Amino acid sequence: MYIQSFTLEIAVVVVGLTLLVVESFFNIDRRQFAWGGAVSLWLVLALSFFVEPSTGPGALEGLYAADSLALFYKRIALFTTSIVLLMGIDYAGVIRRYVPGATEQAGLGEFYSIPVLACAGMMWMASATDFIMIFVSLELVTVSFYVLVSYLRRNAASLEAGVKYLILGALSTGMLVYGITWIYGATGQTNLAMIGKVLGSGDVNETAAMFGLLLVLAALGFKVAAVPFHIWVPDVYQGAPTPVTALLSVGSKAAGFVVLMRVLEPFLQAPALAPKVAALLGVLAVLTLLFGNLAALPQRNFKRLLAYSSIAHAGFLLAAVAAFYGPSQTAYPGVAISFYLVGYMVMTLLAFFVMIVAGNHIKGDDISSFNGLAKRSPFLASMMVISAISLAGVPLTVGFFGKFLVLKAVAAQHMWVLLGVAIFSAACGFYYYLKIIRAMYWQEPDEDTPVQTPLLARFALILLAILVFVFGIFPDPVIRLLM
Repeated sequence: MYIQSFTLEIAVVVVGLTLLVVESFFNIDRRQFAWGGAVSLWLVLALSFFVEPSTGPGALEGLYAADSLALFYKRIALFTTSIVLLMGIDYAGVIRRYVPGATEQAGLGEFYSIPVLACAGMMWMASATDFIMIFVSLELVTVSFYVLVSYLRRNAASLEAGVKYLILGALSTGMLVYGITWIYGATGQTNLAMIGKVLGSGDVNETAAMFGLLLVLAALGFKVAAVPFHIWVPDVYQGAPTPVTALLSVGSKAAGFVVLMRVLEPFLQAPALAPKVAALLGVLAVLTLLFGNLAALPQRNFKRLLAYSSIAHAGFLLAAVAAFYGPSQTAYPGVAISFYLVGYMVMTLLAFFVMIVAGNHIKGDDISSFNGLAKRSPFLASMMVISAISLAGVPLTVGFFGKFLVLKAVAAQHMWVLLGVAIFSAACGFYYYLKIIRAMYWQEPDEDTPVQTPLLARFALILLAILVFVFGIFPDPVIRLLM
C-alpha cells in the first residue's frame, strides 16, 4: 500500500505544531520534546519508504515533484533533524544558561519544535518544481533559522550571528525574487519544466534569462555557502547554538543543493546556454574549493574550522554539478552530489555530536580545548577520529567514496584545472582535520576529570560511526535509493 508524498510534510508540520501546543499547556520535562520529536521523525522516515516515486505530475501539478530525488532529500532532512534533536538533549544546559525565563526549562520547548518546522520546509524544497513553491518553502526554512541562530539571547556571539544571518538572508531573498522576476519576464513561466521548454525553443531573450539565473545563483549560493556568497558562514557557525550549526551545515545545505539542481536543469538542457552555465559553475567551484580549504588551514576555533570546511565541501559539490551538467554529460546528475551529501551528513553530525557532549566538560570551542581528550574519554576521541578521517577522505570511509565519485565525474568531463584544484583541496583537508587528532592524542589535558557520555548520546554516536564505514564500503544501497 502506497501513500501520497505530501503526506510526509503534513505529518512533520503536525508534529511541530503539536510540540508547540503541548509546550504551552502542559508542565512536563521539556527534554522529552526532543525525544518525542526525534521518534516522530523516525516514524515519518519509515513512512517515506511506503511512498512510490513518480515521474509524472502529482496532486500539486507543476508545483510539487514526488520523484526518487525528492524522496531521497526528504529522508536526509528527516534523519538530520532527528539527530539534531537528540543533540539538543545534551545541549539543554547551555540553553538554560543563556535563555532567560520564569521557569528552569524556559525556551527548551521552542528550541526543540522549531527545527521540526524547518524540516518541513526542507522537505518542501526537495519537491519544489516551481519558483513560487521554491520561494515559499525556502523562506519557511530561512525564517526558522533566523530564530534559531540568535536563540541564546544572553550570548553576544549568538545575537551577532543572528543579526548577520538576518541581514544577509534578507539580501539573498531580494536577489532570489528579483532573479525570478527576470526569468519570468524572459520566459513567461515560473514552472521549471515550462521554462526548460521555452529556453529549448530558442525563442527567448538569452541575456535576460542569464541575468535572472545569475541572481538566483547568488541567492542559492548563500544557502549552500559558495564563494563569494559565503561571508556569513564563519561568524554564524561560531555564534549559533551548536545543534543549530549542525542543522545549518547539513540540512540547509542539502536542501539548497537539490533546489540548485532543479533550477539549473532547464538552463543546462538549453544548447545555447549550457556551455556558459557550466563554465560559470566551474569557476564558482574553483573559487569555493580554494578559499574554503586555504582559509581553514590557520583556524584554531573548531566551529570556525568546520565552517570553512563546509565551504570547501560546497566546492566539491559544485564541481560535481559542473561536471555532470557539462556538454558531454555521461552520468546521472544526482548520484555523486547526493551520495556526497549523505556522507557529509553522517560525518559532520558525528563531529558536532562529539563536540556537544565534550563541550559539557571542556571550556570553549578552541581546538586547544580538546587537548588530551583521549585520556579523559577514549570513546569520544575515537568517534572524533572517525569523523575527521572521513571528512579528510581516508579510504574505506564514506568521505573517500564521495570524493572519488566527484573526482571521477570531473575527470570524465576533461575539466583538468578543476580536477587539479579538487585534488589539491583534498590534500589540504588532511592537514586541518588532523589538527584535532593531534590535540586529542598528543597534547596533555588541562584536567584529568573523566568525560562521561550519556547512554543515548553513545548510541547515536556509534550509529553514525558505523554508517561512516558501511556507506564507504557498501555504497550501493544509498545509490539505489536514487534510481
